[in-house]
Amino acid sequence: MTSHPRPDDGHPYLRAASAGVRHHTRAQATTARTAPADRVHLDVLHAHLTALHQLLDQLAETTRPPHPAAGRHLSSAHTRLWQATTEIHSAFHLLPSNTSTESAEASECHPERLPAGPPVLTICQRHLAAGHIIRRKTTPTDLRAHTTLCAR
Repeated sequence: MTSHPRPDDGHPYLRAASAGVRHHTRAQATTARTAPADRVHLDVLHAHLTALHQLLDQLAETTRPPHPAAGRHLSSAHTRLWQATTEIHSAFHLLPSNTSTESAEASECHPERLPAGPPVLTICQRHLAAGHIIRRKTTPTDLRAHTTLCAR
């Protein structure tokens, strides 16, 4: 007879991360803050999604051999999460920076220059590292955005 851990005993870090996200969502909804997301907010969200992406990758790898169907679903979730992470990264770069107008003008004049330090350089490094992993395990077709077509 095998004993199964109680739900409140297993995975305390995941429960804490989920509770943190729920708390943050409630705090955002209840405050009178009408400002849109800023780069710092998206950087933190991107870090959260990439950590979740790594976890899904590990779960898919370990689940696939004994349970192939479940492993395929986890791999699909892994790919969809990567697509969400890519969209967050793109949105980050479309938001105005909080730096002085001089540095913003300089980046517009010379877009080939590297980003100007954290959080810009941090999010890009994180995204490139995660992108390297997913591109080794998926095809370009898998990485295209998932769309649902109307059946009419």
